[in-house]
Amino acid sequence: MVESKVRQAWQDYAEKHKDQVAEYHLLNQPLTINKNLITVLLTNPIEEPLLKDIKSDLVTYLRKRLKNSYIQVEGEMQQYSTKRKAYTNKEKFEYLVEKNPLLKELKDKLGLDPDY
Repeated sequence: MVESKVRQAWQDYAEKHKDQVAEYHLLNQPLTINKNLITVLLTNPIEEPLLKDIKSDLVTYLRKRLKNSYIQVEGEMQQYSTKRKAYTNKEKFEYLVEKNPLLKELKDKLGLDPDY
């Protein structure tokens, strides 16, 4: 299966759904193609049921267009590491203490309060 043909067929299908914003956004997510398996990289848990809703129509379209009845489509959730942002002075100080534990000792010796 030629990857460029798959990507072109996928893009053509996406263009047909341009008026449905959520579907169009989903169809423009990065793809990986491994033989007859096309994996869409999902960025949001809401995209999973959306893919499930359009999957049968999408697979039918791709199978007809590419003349390959073995094509499968699946979604794969990407893992993002989200770090909590430090906003208060105390949170900022705790973050710095994680990086350098000697700061806590210095704070205690000088009698400082990180909240001020």
